[in-house]
Amino acid sequence: MLKDRRIRDTRVYQVGDFLAASIAWAVFYTYRKSLEIEPVTTDLIFADPNFWAGVLLIPLAWIMFYLLFDRYRDIYRLSRLATFIRTFFISLLGVTVLFFTLILDDVVSVYTTYYRSFLVLFGLHFSITVLFRMILLTKASRKLKAGKVGYNTLIIGGNQRALELFADITNRSKSLGYMLRGYVSTNGDNEPLMGNLPLLGKVSQLREVIVDYGIEDVIIATEAKEQERLRGIVDILFEFGDKLLVRIIPDMYDILLGNVRMNNVYGAVVIEIRQHLISSTEAVIKRFLDILVSGIAILFLLPIYAYIAIRTRMSSDGPIFYKQERVGRFGKSFHIIKFRSMFTNAEDAGPQLSNDHDPRITPWGRVMRKWRLDELPQFWNVFKGEMSLVGPRPERQHFIDLIMTEAPHYRHLLKVRPGITSWGQVKYGYASNLEQMIARLRFDILYIENMSLALDVKIIFYTVVVLFQGQGK
Repeated sequence: MLKDRRIRDTRVYQVGDFLAASIAWAVFYTYRKSLEIEPVTTDLIFADPNFWAGVLLIPLAWIMFYLLFDRYRDIYRLSRLATFIRTFFISLLGVTVLFFTLILDDVVSVYTTYYRSFLVLFGLHFSITVLFRMILLTKASRKLKAGKVGYNTLIIGGNQRALELFADITNRSKSLGYMLRGYVSTNGDNEPLMGNLPLLGKVSQLREVIVDYGIEDVIIATEAKEQERLRGIVDILFEFGDKLLVRIIPDMYDILLGNVRMNNVYGAVVIEIRQHLISSTEAVIKRFLDILVSGIAILFLLPIYAYIAIRTRMSSDGPIFYKQERVGRFGKSFHIIKFRSMFTNAEDAGPQLSNDHDPRITPWGRVMRKWRLDELPQFWNVFKGEMSLVGPRPERQHFIDLIMTEAPHYRHLLKVRPGITSWGQVKYGYASNLEQMIARLRFDILYIENMSLALDVKIIFYTVVVLFQGQGK
């Protein structure tokens, strides 16, 4: 019931964005007409079919833009300050796109009119959108504090720290949104929290507890000395991706080091363990560049696609494209697209890795793999959002299971979108055996722990160098 309310309020938030964009464009359209015709009457505006097309289609374009670059998952998770800042930059980016696609074609008598038009549209869109958003987020905050909305919450650990957290949450006059369903034991019987919250199971049953009780928030309250156990718990929790918000009680050492950042004056002292490894702004820019570059690449590479397709068709019997199921972000499967570089019966005996002298590779396929031409169709995977330009290479579930037996930390790669190229790919190329896959893993882990746009640019640069040297393997 409470989840339905959250979904409904999030949809209202989306409708608010639509109305804000519609109102902003209507006012801007009237302003533009006032520069051409005096006086401007409502009858004149309403009789113009371009006006009605704009107030309906432009907001739809904005909604698509927000779906790509903003957060529409749950408004009760949003910070008003962060939303204000994010709205500013997304509005600036969106208005820039509108300016170059629609407004720049207008004929004006004075060139400075373009600058004024840009500033007016940006000012209108940002101010009206942020006003709607702040009103709705303020109402959402009041509902959350009143206990009308909350999240099924699980505490991991039943020690004294967990008991103190329980008391802190339950003794507050204002709700924090935690609907405590119980706790999971880490140390056995006679834990201090026992009797205050239902015991739902042990750490070994963590996955089942989260699913059975519909857990949405988890607070880890393990002892500081249990670092090895903590890593295992976090690995399990990250398997649920964005469906689960993970927090942990910090030590005084973490507080002194400045690792604890509080954005809620009334909140309990917990650290949110973020699965998003780069800032929201960088994530928006990274996704925008993925769409822009992959879209341009698909258009400009069409003649090369046609040539490769003809050569692939002539090289051997079988389809031009090869689709294979891979594991992407948060363990979600997708079909990667390649130009076929092997004979059609290449894996009749089951999944196999290729090597330099693999007889399954066609002569033309060997040329493609040397220059990585077989990877070019993956720009479509990038455009769809299944992959990124830079990220760990996606693997099949069969090989992930093999890697996990030797390197359980592989699951950390599932925090991010897989990529066409990666640090590990630049270093090792195509992996020919399990040992090379694990060696490549070390560089991919380094990448996701140091993710930045600057690092992406460096990896793309070195990828281009490798390709021009014909060392794609």
